[in-house]
Amino acid sequence: MAMLVNFAAAPVAPSPVVRGAVPTMSGSKDLKALATELNPVIGYYDPINLAEWNLYGKGDDATVGFLRHAEIKHGRVAMAAFVGYCVQANGLKFPWEPFTSISATSPPEQWDALPEAAKWQIILFIGFLEVYSEHSFILEKQGQAHYMKGGKPGYFPKLDSLPHPVPLNLFDPFGLSKNASPETKAKGLLKEVNNGRLAMIGIFGFLAENKVPGSVPFGPHLAAYSGNVMAPFEMNYHF
Repeated sequence: MAMLVNFAAAPVAPSPVVRGAVPTMSGSKDLKALATELNPVIGYYDPINLAEWNLYGKGDDATVGFLRHAEIKHGRVAMAAFVGYCVQANGLKFPWEPFTSISATSPPEQWDALPEAAKWQIILFIGFLEVYSEHSFILEKQGQAHYMKGGKPGYFPKLDSLPHPVPLNLFDPFGLSKNASPETKAKGLLKEVNNGRLAMIGIFGFLAENKVPGSVPFGPHLAAYSGNVMAPFEMNYHF
């Protein structure tokens, strides 16, 4: 799907001055408490001591912020991938070209069948979202801070600060949590992290079953995929 992002300069009203974000990140002690809230049975599980790696020499809080943000982000991507896999595996696709002419049945085969230009558009759009969400200027403009500098892990900047109007934000586009209480939002985050963890296991279960039929006990029996899911650009993607 063609997706173009235009950053052409345009006159905009000056942004209101906002206060810096209140630091919400904490160190490994709060990380252990959060782990217990997420799963009282397993509790805190960090066998290779990731929380103590002192990433980029930024200290304990920055490392924990990085790890929490990474888990939330990968969980969200996995939830989207899991639902997308279920939809595509059942033959549902966009009713226009190039999708209507793709006869492949499994999602990995459908990806292989996409034209190179379509793959570039997908990758570049994802790259734009990454740059936009990580840029300190964008975050500070919205009164937030980077997750490694005291900011909120999992926060994705609103899109209405772009020069041109964007109808919906990427996160909570319909404003369902806008008026929710802090307690409700905290519970929602716990559910999101847990669901994201399950989705990460689920999507890799699908891919394992695709590659080695019968590898997932009691799981769905999917058709074998002859390609390499760990080299998704090998068919027609090149520089």
